[in-house]
Amino acid sequence: MSRILTMLFAMAFIIFAVAGGVASAYLVGYLAEEYLFEGASRLTNILFLMLVFVMITATLLTLAERKWSAFMQDRVGPNRARLAIPGLSNRSLGGIPHIITDVLKMLTKEDFVPGQANRFLFNLGPILAFAPVFALFAVVPAGPSVNVFGKTVDMVVATPDFGMLYLLAIASLAVYGTSLAGWSSNNKFALLGGVRASAQMISYEVALGLSLVGLFLAFSSVQLPALVGEVGNALVSGTGQAKYLWRTDGTFDLGLPAWGIFIQPLGFIGFFVASFAETKRAPFDAPEGESEIIGYFVEYSGMKFGMFMISEFVEVVVLAGVTASLFFGGHHLPFGGEWLAAQPFFQEHGWVYGTLLGTVFWIKVILLIWVQLVIRWTFPRFRYDQIQNLGWKILLPAGLANVFISGALVLWDPSLRALGVVGLLEIGFVVALTMTTGAKAADAHDAAHGHGHDAHGHGHDAHGLPAHADAHSHSPAGAH
Repeated sequence: MSRILTMLFAMAFIIFAVAGGVASAYLVGYLAEEYLFEGASRLTNILFLMLVFVMITATLLTLAERKWSAFMQDRVGPNRARLAIPGLSNRSLGGIPHIITDVLKMLTKEDFVPGQANRFLFNLGPILAFAPVFALFAVVPAGPSVNVFGKTVDMVVATPDFGMLYLLAIASLAVYGTSLAGWSSNNKFALLGGVRASAQMISYEVALGLSLVGLFLAFSSVQLPALVGEVGNALVSGTGQAKYLWRTDGTFDLGLPAWGIFIQPLGFIGFFVASFAETKRAPFDAPEGESEIIGYFVEYSGMKFGMFMISEFVEVVVLAGVTASLFFGGHHLPFGGEWLAAQPFFQEHGWVYGTLLGTVFWIKVILLIWVQLVIRWTFPRFRYDQIQNLGWKILLPAGLANVFISGALVLWDPSLRALGVVGLLEIGFVVALTMTTGAKAADAHDAAHGHGHDAHGHGHDAHGLPAHADAHSHSPAGAH
C-alpha cells in the first residue's frame, strides 16, 4: 500500500511541477512582450522549453531508465550514492544522488584524445551529435497561443512555413556526428560502429519522411502548428487535429477528433519505428552492441562521452514531443476542448487556459517517453540484417502504400471521414492480429507443457532415469 501511495504522490508532484513550469513560461513570456519587444516571448521559450523542460527531462531520464529497468527486471535499482548531509546519509533518495555523481564524473574525468586521431573532427563529433537533436524541439508547439493580460504569448520557439521539412533536414545532420566520431578516432571498432550507425540512420530516414506524407496530404500543410490546429467555436469549426470527424450536438463537444493516430495509424507505426531506429536505442542498438562491437564513441571520455549519452536521452524527449504533436493532438484534449475554450474564466485568464493545455501536452510526452523505455527494456537487440530488412522491405513498401491510399481517400472525401473509417479499420486489424497471435502462442505453450508432462510420465524422470525403473527402485520391499 505504501508503494502505491508513493507512486501516486510522485505522479501528482510531477504534474504540479510541470504545471508550475508551464505557468512560469507564459508569465515570463508576457513580461518579455510587455517590456522588451513584440515576439520576445519566443526568446524566453528557448529558456523554458529547450533548456528547462527538454534538458531537465533528459537528465532525469538517466535515472528513470535505471529505476524502471530495475523494476521490470525485478532487481535492486540505483541506491548506492548518498548525500553526506546529517539525516540523509543513510537514505538513497530514490537514486537521485546518482545524477550528481554522473555529472561530477563526466566533468572531472580525463579528456583523452587518441594520438592518431584527427583532433578537429574528433572534437566536432559530439557537437554534431548533440546540437541537431537539441535544435529539433524549436518547432514543436508545447501549448496554445493565448492572450495574457493583453499580450499574445506563443508556446513555441519558431514557426517556419517549412516546419516539418526543417525537422527532417536538421535530424539528418546527426548522421555526421556518428560517422565522424567513428572515423576520426582511428579505431577499427569505432569505424565499424560509425558505418553501422550511419547506414542505419540513412536507411530509416526514407521511411521516416514517407510515413508523414499521408498526414501532410490530410491537413495540406507541413507546418507543425497547422498540423496541431486550433480549437473552434460555435461559429467556426476547429482546424488540424483540433477538429472532429464526428461529434455530438450540444454545448459540450464530444466525438472522435481528427488526431493523426486515428486517420494515419499506419503512418504512426512507420514514424515511431523509424524514429526509434534513428535514436539507436535497443532493440536498434546494433551500432553500439557490446556483444558484437564496442560502438562508434569507444574512444571518447569525460564530457565528450557525456554529450553522446545525453543526446540519446534528448532524442527520446524530442521524439515524444514530435509524436504527441503529429499523432496525438498536441496540447488538445480528446473532447471538451471547445467547451473549455468558451468558458468566460479561461477567456479572461488566458495564462490559466494555456497552463492547463500545456500540462496536457507534457503529460502526453511523459507517457510516450515511458512507452519508449518499456520497449527499450522489453525487446532483445535485432540483428543488423533484420534492421535493414525492416527498414527497406517492410516500412518502405508500407509507407508507399499508405501514401497512395491516403491520397485517394482525401481526394474522394476532403472531410477526412473516409480516412478516419479506414484508419479505425486498420487499428482494429492490428489489435485483432495482436490478440490472435497472443492466443495462438498461449495455446502452443499449453500444448507443449502438457506434452512435456506426458513424456515425463511415460519416458524419463527429472534425473534422466526411465520412469518404470525409478518406480521399481523406490517401491517397498514387500512389493517384490
